[in-house]
Amino acid sequence: MLKFYNFDIVFQEIPDETTLAVNITGCPFRCEGCHSPHLREDIGEPLTEEALRVLSGRYAGITCVALMGGDADPAAVSALGGFIRQGLGLKSAWYSGAEEIPEAIDRSHFDFIKIGPYRAEAGGLKDPHTNQRLYAVRSDGTLEDITDRIRRKAPFPDAESSSIFE
Repeated sequence: MLKFYNFDIVFQEIPDETTLAVNITGCPFRCEGCHSPHLREDIGEPLTEEALRVLSGRYAGITCVALMGGDADPAAVSALGGFIRQGLGLKSAWYSGAEEIPEAIDRSHFDFIKIGPYRAEAGGLKDPHTNQRLYAVRSDGTLEDITDRIRRKAPFPDAESSSIFE
């Protein structure tokens, strides 16, 4: 059974979407430099269709629900992705630390899928050297790499740093 620790409304995880990001616990990966090592633990509340219905109902204006993790049970993640799209009528996303999309994932249940473990030397999705990829799932199940849409640009062409935006 999937469990979630917390959630937040975010604007940067999925381009052009107001996203309810749900942090799933029980992560099987041990990425060095992980920003949320507590999510490795078996803690939190059960993540069920009813829990997603209640959470999404609290926030008018969300357009997407992102399941952040859940790699220990991709079949359950896939089922919840289908519920988000069909039962809630919202876009669905999955953030995975896996190298590849597991066979248990039905791509038709998702609008977006992020894959790749965090590697400190490569950085996260905003880093141009990242190993992680964010994909939009097309209606035929193929993937369109939209990772570059996550990256922030310097506000001026000659700007040396965009640190005020980080």
